[in-house]
Amino acid sequence: MKKSTTKRLCCFSLTIFISLIFLNSCGYSIHRYSELPFKEIKIGLIENKTLEPKLQDKLHKALTEEFLKHGIMIEPDADLKLSGIIHKFSLDGLSEKNGVVIEYKAIINVDFMLTDEKDETRFIKNISSPFIVSMTGSNDFGSLIANKDLAETKAMKDVAMEIVGALIYK
Repeated sequence: MKKSTTKRLCCFSLTIFISLIFLNSCGYSIHRYSELPFKEIKIGLIENKTLEPKLQDKLHKALTEEFLKHGIMIEPDADLKLSGIIHKFSLDGLSEKNGVVIEYKAIINVDFMLTDEKDETRFIKNISSPFIVSMTGSNDFGSLIANKDLAETKAMKDVAMEIVGALIYK
């Protein structure tokens, strides 16, 4: 009975050890709230220079959600201010059927400005979605518009995730 307990303990320890090595080698790490580079931020003007309406609102919402997910509060009088300019949003065709595009890829490009309490500005240029955000189209115009809205929202969430990660984790 003693051999079986020792064997289980050894197997359990080995499993924990391998799991820790695996998690550490994949780039995962645990960050404490106290280690964050800032605790609050103001999201300033998000300017939309595309012809697509309401992208600035979707990006503002996505940034707010992403910062809050990481424990950073959105405060109107915070020392740090993040502003942005959406330069490009397009839906490029990925595949077609019978001469009609049925699958699209959302492409977005945003420049950000981070201004600190000393009015020093850091420019972060050409942030885009790190993933391919695709949508399918059909003959139904209503579902095409709904899918387009979902693709826009997903692309904005990806951009928000990218910029928040770049600001928090070096």
